[in-house]
Amino acid sequence: MADSKSMSGKVALITGGSRGIGAAVARRFAEAGIRVAIGFYVHGEAAANVSEQINRAGGECLAVKGDITDSDAARRIAAETVTQFGRIDILVNCAGIAPYRPLGAMDAAFVRLILDANVLGTVLVTQAVLPELTTPGGRIVNFASALAFRPIPASSIYSASKAAVVTLTHAWSKELGPKGITVNAIAPGVIETEMTTTILAERGPGIVAATPLGRIGQPDDIAGLALFLCSSEAGWITGRTIIADGGVT
Repeated sequence: MADSKSMSGKVALITGGSRGIGAAVARRFAEAGIRVAIGFYVHGEAAANVSEQINRAGGECLAVKGDITDSDAARRIAAETVTQFGRIDILVNCAGIAPYRPLGAMDAAFVRLILDANVLGTVLVTQAVLPELTTPGGRIVNFASALAFRPIPASSIYSASKAAVVTLTHAWSKELGPKGITVNAIAPGVIETEMTTTILAERGPGIVAATPLGRIGQPDDIAGLALFLCSSEAGWITGRTIIADGGVT
């Protein structure tokens, strides 16, 4: 369990924080006393709702719009966070997309769309935040996927993009370790969010049957893990990708 006293007053930037797992992470962080900036690009109303909920509950939240695949926008997201809160202690790279297409049905635009959102965006935001990140003691948490380890049919490009995140996480931990910054990743299985509505409608019972813990994962299952990785208790963990899929992998 994360020490809430050690977290209070820290500042976190969470990309993809308007919905699903990212929103759950933002809420959990705010409950621990962390001041939160949530990055969004498309879902402005959802971002405003999350921000309002956190602020109404006594937390501090800023919603920042920007395209993480654009280097100028990535720098602006970081700058607006620092302008509002004075620094950045934690970066959570949660933004991403997950379209599937089988081999033979993919064109260059489809491949670039996924790699830009899931790999390039993670790189650009991390580079933008790095000069502002608390040293020592900074925390970076990236989001991979259990599919990086057990891809399924039609998921090849998405799975490959998340495998790239696993490798980025390991490599960056080597680069940033001497600065006292930890870099870890979370690889969720299927989590019940807006993004997985279709998957759960099509094969939800099968997923439950294949899951040793016997249920579908919830955003809060992942939010607690993210909070732990950003806490002082996780200060000796870096370069690791933690698979959180109820035991499927």
